[in-house]
Amino acid sequence: MMLCIRGHDLGVKGTEDIIARVKELGLDGLQLVCYKSYDDIPYAPGAITAERAREIGQALHLGGASPMLLGAYFNPVHSDRAKAQRCFDIFADYLRAARSFGCMYVGSETGSYNDDKWTYNPKNRTEEAYALVEDTFGRLADIAAEQQVNIAMEGAAGHVCWNPDILDMVIRRMGRPNVYVTFDLFNYMDAGNQRDYLSILDRGLELFGRRIKFFHIKDCLLGDGGEAPRQVGFGQGDLDKEAILGRIKASNPDAILVLEGTTGDDIPLAVKTVREIWASV
Repeated sequence: MMLCIRGHDLGVKGTEDIIARVKELGLDGLQLVCYKSYDDIPYAPGAITAERAREIGQALHLGGASPMLLGAYFNPVHSDRAKAQRCFDIFADYLRAARSFGCMYVGSETGSYNDDKWTYNPKNRTEEAYALVEDTFGRLADIAAEQQVNIAMEGAAGHVCWNPDILDMVIRRMGRPNVYVTFDLFNYMDAGNQRDYLSILDRGLELFGRRIKFFHIKDCLLGDGGEAPRQVGFGQGDLDKEAILGRIKASNPDAILVLEGTTGDDIPLAVKTVREIWASV
């Protein structure tokens, strides 16, 4: 198992400070979103070059903060099609730069017809939506194949791939061998299904198995009376963390776990909790 974190959850920017925080916290690597971790890399086409990627990647690898997943999240079903194309182009830039980073995966969620809100819209759950996501990520997978790298798709209850079965269906229809999965259990939870979270995890593990390359590790307080679950730092919520990590370990013993949304003073407890539970299950 490797325990990683999103770079921008560390509360610092720039290679030297990122490496220092990763070492201090006893982490193994990063999910790196460059335009959130580097002030001189905007979210724009052409902003990342192979030379800059090599500079960052080599330093991070040498410093023990290897980038395992590059985040280039975008909304493929955004109603502003020019914006969607621009974001597609940025994702493609990261695919072309991935090997220079020393990283084999670039990831995104699957978007929503609520555009920049990334929340539930009934149109998300339509054949039109599935077909557009299939086409978009299929074309990105072809670019990835040319670069000998991979993409990682991530579902969420409010997005087009709103449960594990829909994500599985879209990936199967794409038929590309270099498409993998980032599994975020909390993302699939809402007010209606939150008490069944272990069943959601079991279904994801059954469908995807070793095709899951990254697990986003989160904790939450479960809601009552129709309230949605609320994320808290890992180790501080209601989820049965032994059951979750035990299932992941049994299915994917060499899993890459990524703390997402755990920040500040909550990170040391999260790291300690994950490592202690993983060793015991």
